[in-house]
Amino acid sequence: MRALPDSRSPRWAALTALLAAGALLTACGSGTDGSGTGDGKPRSGGTLTFAVGSDAGCMDPQQVGSNDTIYSVRQVVDSLTDQDPRTGKIVPWLAKSWDVSADTTAFTFHLRSGVTFSDGSPLTAQVVKDNFDAVPRLGVLGTLAEGYLSGVKSTVVVDPLTVKVTFRQPNAQFLQATSTHSLGIESSASVKRSPQRKCSEGVIGSGPFVLKRYVQNQSVTLARRHGYAWGSSRWSKKGEAYLDELVFKIVPEAGVRAGSLRSGQVDAIGSVGRADEAALKGGQVAFQRRANPGIVFGLGLNNARPVLKDVRVRRAILSALDRKQIADTVFPTGTRAATSVLAHTTPDYTDLGPELAFDATKAKSLLDEAGWRAGGDGIRTKDGKKLSLTVVWVPVAATNQPALELVQQQLRSVGIQVTLQQLPLTQLAPKQQSGEFDAIWGNITRADPDILRSSFSTKLANFYRVPASGLDTTLAAQAATADPAERGRLVARAQRSIVRDAYNVPVVELQTQLGVSTKVHGLAFDASSRIQLHDTWIG
Repeated sequence: MRALPDSRSPRWAALTALLAAGALLTACGSGTDGSGTGDGKPRSGGTLTFAVGSDAGCMDPQQVGSNDTIYSVRQVVDSLTDQDPRTGKIVPWLAKSWDVSADTTAFTFHLRSGVTFSDGSPLTAQVVKDNFDAVPRLGVLGTLAEGYLSGVKSTVVVDPLTVKVTFRQPNAQFLQATSTHSLGIESSASVKRSPQRKCSEGVIGSGPFVLKRYVQNQSVTLARRHGYAWGSSRWSKKGEAYLDELVFKIVPEAGVRAGSLRSGQVDAIGSVGRADEAALKGGQVAFQRRANPGIVFGLGLNNARPVLKDVRVRRAILSALDRKQIADTVFPTGTRAATSVLAHTTPDYTDLGPELAFDATKAKSLLDEAGWRAGGDGIRTKDGKKLSLTVVWVPVAATNQPALELVQQQLRSVGIQVTLQQLPLTQLAPKQQSGEFDAIWGNITRADPDILRSSFSTKLANFYRVPASGLDTTLAAQAATADPAERGRLVARAQRSIVRDAYNVPVVELQTQLGVSTKVHGLAFDASSRIQLHDTWIG
């Protein structure tokens, strides 16, 4: 995010969010391959200090969607499944196996035995049922988690270690959803806490770390969970984590984060920008990069606004943006210009690059056709009103403002006036829910193309006020088919529809770039391009 995000609750941004299948981690510098120093053997102990740019104000993984906060809360909860970041395959975690009905309406999970939460209570099928029954009650506080369980008919305890989740309609996306932090499993006692208490005090999870201290907008401190012995099947270390402690410091200024890493005050930083790359190169710092799947960074348009109801205006905005210039000027090395509403790392991505080509002449022609005439100051007018848009954004990533300033310049060159409105992260979701916006700058990360349905279906939240159309049918159909080839065709059709009608204006693919001290080993991205720290050690 940040990104804005991957968030829609009053506590986190709906577009922040910054999962992925098929994208490999790349590193610049040494020391990111876990080879270590000295004898090269991993060692236990020590504290990893990680500087992030923002705090979503909540420590409940079922409620948050901001990457900077997910980095910490992901370490506290385990999920039923995990997703291989290289292949996209779903693999065992708390569930040792599962069965999916032929029509993808029923999912039966067989749980591992011996798993306990940090309060000592055991993992049982009843605990999973308690979680899945409670999530829908979060409402707007947990929109991502609730969306994954949309249409659930029942969650039934088959036996103490077997739970069956049944949906009213086919729901192909659900298995992948069980690998996300949003459906991380909390103890039954934790589930009974109020959402507000879970935000301020954290949750009781079964993960490799437990929350030790949370000071809002300052820091999050986690301690190693003693006796942990049920990690994901894809982790290299069995048993407890290596590190004694994790400290996440909230440091909003990108330059300050970079300086803290160079000086050794912190061991890793998030959201390394292009401006800080040169200063970090050549020292005891390595870059770790990974492209984020899901909906790319762009302008989430409010399609119900009078000006934006006209598809010609939306298409003009789409054509007026020079995405390559924005990617190459503002974002970290290797960032790609958007070639679809989905990033290229998302399963069933379709390359629509030609439809997103920069063409200022085309943009001007579309605006002429729509009746918007250039005024003396260069801004177009119609019926005495200027062609003006306000873009809402939050300062959770150093790239947001400079990227939007370029967007502002490029749109002005075709006669569209853009005003940038900065909001605190905690105010973004209420703004989005209210519908009182023209456009929101952000992205949403997920390694399943069903992110299109949760974002653009009029049958769900429909934050972008997309009009009812055949797109709804396509999005519902892709969620209902168990045939991978057919699902791919439907997802491709949905992407073409969204780009053709410019319901969203894709700009750049988000690339997560971390700066990591070379003394840190085994710090790995998960499938969502967030971090997993169980296998991480310092030496």
